[in-house]
Amino acid sequence: MKQILLATDFSASASNAMEFAMALAKILKLELCAIHAIHPTEGINNNIYDAIFIEDYYGKKRAELQEWANGYTDRDEFKDVAVATICGVGFLKNVVTRYIDENHVGLLVMGITESTGVSGIIASNADTLVSLVNIPTLIVPLESKFSHEPVITLATDFETRFSADDVNAVNEMLLAFGSEKLQILYVTEKTDEKHVEVGESRIKELFKNTDIEFNYINDSSPLSGIMSFIDKNETDILCLVKHHHNVVYRLFNLDTVNKVMNRTVKAILVLHE
Repeated sequence: MKQILLATDFSASASNAMEFAMALAKILKLELCAIHAIHPTEGINNNIYDAIFIEDYYGKKRAELQEWANGYTDRDEFKDVAVATICGVGFLKNVVTRYIDENHVGLLVMGITESTGVSGIIASNADTLVSLVNIPTLIVPLESKFSHEPVITLATDFETRFSADDVNAVNEMLLAFGSEKLQILYVTEKTDEKHVEVGESRIKELFKNTDIEFNYINDSSPLSGIMSFIDKNETDILCLVKHHHNVVYRLFNLDTVNKVMNRTVKAILVLHE
């Protein structure tokens, strides 16, 4: 990974995600960029006077973002983390995807509130950005705190093929955290012994530098089985693969993602084929 990108709207959920991203950047020894999207009509309000001085408004927003970021970089624990800031004019999805296209971003981080009231930048932007970007995307719930020894669980039906960048990202995290094992949660609508054997072998080849613990969902409801597993195993980061024909990913629309993160999961890392 080259850089971590943190999308912020200065909300409490974004601030919590920034803290998480800063700690992650320190562990992985990566630069972090905090990005803020200024709505195309923000600061104008159909007022000609405002339109004339719109650049002044943009300058104030850039200063506000820099001051917000300084609140983290001034702390002793994050003094070694390089942080850049950028304000882009446009809708969040356009500002973020344009930046990713033009820079070496290895991970996108966004904050999310509790399921009883999704707000902040995540809301409808979550599904949109996850669908648009092709880099690992870490969704951090408001109450989540960074763990230096996270329990990482990858839920899969063994059908998908991971992108090389995403495999690299997970391996970098496992190495940086010194994780002794990666939990694999096999979820499927039907069981096939040969399919399981081939799937396990493929997973072992992808993640060679850590012990793999395979677990299997036997619950009549896959979602219920996943939630039960992560409750019992205190999962900190749940990894899902973005593939709409994948039984696991189909379970996790925005509502169910929120329900899961309100339990013991502290973050969801969305990967790609």
